[in-house]
Amino acid sequence: MDNLTDKLAAELTRLYLAPEALTREALAQHLQGKTTLAIKLTTADNLTRALAIPFRKLAFATEGQHWTRLCEVANALQGELGLPAPAVSIDGANAYYLWLSLETPVPTTRAQDFLAALKQAYFPETDLAPDAATAPVYLPPCLNPRSGKWAAFIHPGMGASFADESGLEMAPPAAGQVAFLDGLDSIGAAQFEAALGKLQQGRGALPAAPVAPVVAPVVAPAVDSVPAAQPVAAPEGLLLKDATLEDIVRFLHAKHIEPTFRHLMPK
Repeated sequence: MDNLTDKLAAELTRLYLAPEALTREALAQHLQGKTTLAIKLTTADNLTRALAIPFRKLAFATEGQHWTRLCEVANALQGELGLPAPAVSIDGANAYYLWLSLETPVPTTRAQDFLAALKQAYFPETDLAPDAATAPVYLPPCLNPRSGKWAAFIHPGMGASFADESGLEMAPPAAGQVAFLDGLDSIGAAQFEAALGKLQQGRGALPAAPVAPVVAPVVAPAVDSVPAAQPVAAPEGLLLKDATLEDIVRFLHAKHIEPTFRHLMPK
């Protein structure tokens, strides 16, 4: 395993994987596209270590609606429920994901209750499997076995550009994937219970009036600023405001990474 792949595996393990989930060698094969594994986010004793929430393109929905909904939910997780910023990914086909890391694994029934309450409050129109808290997932970055394209974690400022096709033609640079993850924090046990309590009491919910689409994400932090993953007060569009290409490049440069953009434009 090369150094960058090793760093990426360490970040994924820190945030999402139980120690017994899979060997480091198997994870490296997965990250390098040599195989694609459906990976459990649960422990051997039936506790949930992380949650992956899909936002798929819906039939007859307006263009980019699944991205807009993800933005609203990501903002609510931080601004209304007081949780750290989630990671954002594309699945290599037609969906986005939010990734929530749990510092202390919780019983799977408790995790499923959290997802069900979150769905009822913020994305009732979206399908959520009854085993969403326990089902294995394709952990990015990896090759989507159906589309043959790459799933990857993304800077939120890039999200709207993947509304029609949520995949990369080539593997994302490992350095960039590490950069998107290393500033993220896990949800503490007290934070999780407080958020679940709010949801179950009906205190978290989308406003009744339609919300104008917010299709462009957060401006990347400059060097020495507070990382986006820190819980902060919730101005409008907390997580997902417009970010230009220059903002994204500046974010990567702040982490001493030279960006490589490998998404091939359709001919």
